[in-house]
Amino acid sequence: MARETRAMQDDDAGNPGVLWVLDGEALWSREAGAAGRACAGCHGDARASMRGVAARYPAFDPARGRPLNLEQRINACRVERQKAPPLAHESRDLLALTAFVARQSRGLPIAIEIDARTKPFLDAGRATFTRRQGQLNLSCTQCHDDHWGKKLAGTTIPQAHPTGYPLYRLEWQGLGSLQRRLRNCLFGMRAEPYSFGASEFVDLELYLMWRARGMKVETPAVRP
Repeated sequence: MARETRAMQDDDAGNPGVLWVLDGEALWSREAGAAGRACAGCHGDARASMRGVAARYPAFDPARGRPLNLEQRINACRVERQKAPPLAHESRDLLALTAFVARQSRGLPIAIEIDARTKPFLDAGRATFTRRQGQLNLSCTQCHDDHWGKKLAGTTIPQAHPTGYPLYRLEWQGLGSLQRRLRNCLFGMRAEPYSFGASEFVDLELYLMWRARGMKVETPAVRP
């Protein structure tokens, strides 16, 4: 990150991602669905109830028998508790709620828990990260493990640590999820991208977050 980008990220008055956080704060207290419930009605003050939550996601959901990411957990609450329809992937409302919840963990270390239930999904995510894909026959690890710090088309290759999602990307001129970024990478590899919410993406998110354990949550981050 350039100094200017980091300065933008660290200044809440200048970080454009904060606009989504403010929208999410409003949605948190707004009643929705046939149940007429607000998130705050169950969870209260997000500053206390949501602190540390984003640092633990994706997390295993016993009812579904697999991990859910934070967006899926929010939508599950909407459907099951609020009796409201799920929010569309990459919609402003879902990004806003996710950013607001994740914002409560900013500065805390990523603390993904791996046990016998989650290890198969971690292994699946690792396999996706190391598998060659697409017409270019590339794997994620070739760029982000083998060549991080070098240049690709004039851009510095990062280590692919997902510490700030949802984040504001200057290229997008808007907020986006980790899965949007992963789809961009797959397009660049000329590989068929998975659908938003696909199990392959959630497993990969789990692996990436586990790989970044101990690093601090930065949501909403700003990137080039």
